[in-house]
Amino acid sequence: MRRTLMSLLVALAVSGAALAADDISKVNGGATVEAGGKAGNVHSVNGSVRIGDRAVVEKAGTVNGAVELGESAAASDVKTVNGTITLHRNARVSDEVETVNGRISLDSGADVKGKLSNVNGSIELDGAHVGGGIESVNADMDINNSKIEGGILVKKPRMGWHVNNDRNPKIVIGPHSVVQGTMTFEREVDLYVSDSATVGKIEGATAKKFSGSAP
Repeated sequence: MRRTLMSLLVALAVSGAALAADDISKVNGGATVEAGGKAGNVHSVNGSVRIGDRAVVEKAGTVNGAVELGESAAASDVKTVNGTITLHRNARVSDEVETVNGRISLDSGADVKGKLSNVNGSIELDGAHVGGGIESVNADMDINNSKIEGGILVKKPRMGWHVNNDRNPKIVIGPHSVVQGTMTFEREVDLYVSDSATVGKIEGATAKKFSGSAP
């Protein structure tokens, strides 16, 4: 019985190792996972990362380049330093989405369980969900028909951060959007909130109400 049990455990271990998805790593050039594929960590230094429709990976990230999750693709977290991040329809991220210098865009049905953050670059949500709040320093935000849990934080620029202080970030909480948690603004912003949106406490800014699709 002991030998049989041991043999079974060994067989399961070998089988699990065989099924483990391989990492994909590039220094120069893009890294791609084809539609419906599986991979471990997908990473590039100088190049974009593209996760195809319905593909499943662990982490997707780069230093200089864009990261894109196709329709219904999934990853544990998505990060870049200099580049845009795009989550297409019904894409899912179970942890964080983060870029330093770049736009973040979430299409309808996209779901980020953790925090979504950048320093410079716009943040656009259209029918999406963010579970861990949004943080930025200098981003214009366009939140449309979306739900954000964990509030919104716009930080005051710190020494060494390269941000544009000549204009205020424009924050638009559009029609039918919901922001649960406090919206905190450590710097001056232009805040617009739709009359059909639902928001919590606001600190550091005064909301301007608007009707229709945009202010």
